[in-house]
Amino acid sequence: MKAELFSEETLLKARALFPHIPTGKIYLNHAATSPLSTRVVDAVSTHLLNRSSGAIDDYWKTLEKITELRQNVATLINAESAARIAFTGSTTDAINIVANGLDWKSGDRVLLNDMEFPANVYPYHHLKKRGVEIDVIPSVNNRVTPEMIAQFLKPQTRVVALSAVQFLTGFKADLKVIGELCRSRGITFAVDAIQAVGAIKIDVQAMKIDALAAGAQKWQMSPHGSGFLYLTEELQAKINQQSIGWLSVENPWNFFDYEQPLDPTARRFENGSLIMPSLWGMHAAIGTLLEFGAENIQNHIFALTDILIDSFKNLDGVRMISPEKYTERGGIVTIELLKASADAILEKMMAENVVISLREGKLRFSPHFYNSPEEVVKALEVFKSALKS
Repeated sequence: MKAELFSEETLLKARALFPHIPTGKIYLNHAATSPLSTRVVDAVSTHLLNRSSGAIDDYWKTLEKITELRQNVATLINAESAARIAFTGSTTDAINIVANGLDWKSGDRVLLNDMEFPANVYPYHHLKKRGVEIDVIPSVNNRVTPEMIAQFLKPQTRVVALSAVQFLTGFKADLKVIGELCRSRGITFAVDAIQAVGAIKIDVQAMKIDALAAGAQKWQMSPHGSGFLYLTEELQAKINQQSIGWLSVENPWNFFDYEQPLDPTARRFENGSLIMPSLWGMHAAIGTLLEFGAENIQNHIFALTDILIDSFKNLDGVRMISPEKYTERGGIVTIELLKASADAILEKMMAENVVISLREGKLRFSPHFYNSPEEVVKALEVFKSALKS
């Protein structure tokens, strides 16, 4: 069964939020960085103007926004509650909270794979100095399956660290089955979801995810410097927090009680003042995603990527890297050129105002919920013309 595009009315409503569209730019690069909607820009501007010529000290107003945002993020990923969400400046920051906070013993093991983006590798490799061993699954046909993970697990495996969607291939892992496997063996399942949240539906409870890290500048369409960490209450209790600040404690406004316990929620990991302008923007961005609906957005993205895949798989000199099945893909479609220079094709497409990525010698297309099928078809025409020239 084919995924369905947004209705014309819904798509027009979405497209009205992005001022780059009337300029003629076709932006299919959301796996790198997303454009900011007018709502996001207005939210950030409102905050900055208030700090400049309004109340100036608007901490309590901002706190209300952050409280709403925390709940919205929890809703987006179906967390148990907003208490399970901590805001971070990046995916890396969030991963490091988990990687550095667990009580590691020499001989403990972390299971990775050979497709991961470095942000989901270096924090665990850094643990080698504490005697932690790293196991790496060699992917097969750009895939890492639950069966492969089960085969590589050892009695000493403490963490399985995995991207929900791989940045280069676009392969989407079977998080539910992997999560159930890890939970049944008492292994922490830590997911890098920067290429998933905002594009595909994520349910941390159904997927038995213990920790989920996601910077918000890509598919969540938020400013840089925004992102979050989700973790279960059980995992939080196991983390020996490596850094704390005045906002980490139960009652930060009781300034002279230096013996306070840490806040019982994930807020304890936020330590000090957050990047408020970015989070005001994130508030507007996540609210927009919820308005259009995670499942509806996923279906629209799948329908757009269907157009790309159906065209690429019939083109001579083009090899599909990304999977075709909905169950195995997110919003990324990556191809390898067998007879042409990817650098040259990218340059020609950029000259025609079509924006995609070049990664590891491969071309990566990543449309989002406001992109139209007409834009995708136009991008394909530009690509095919560049391929012939």
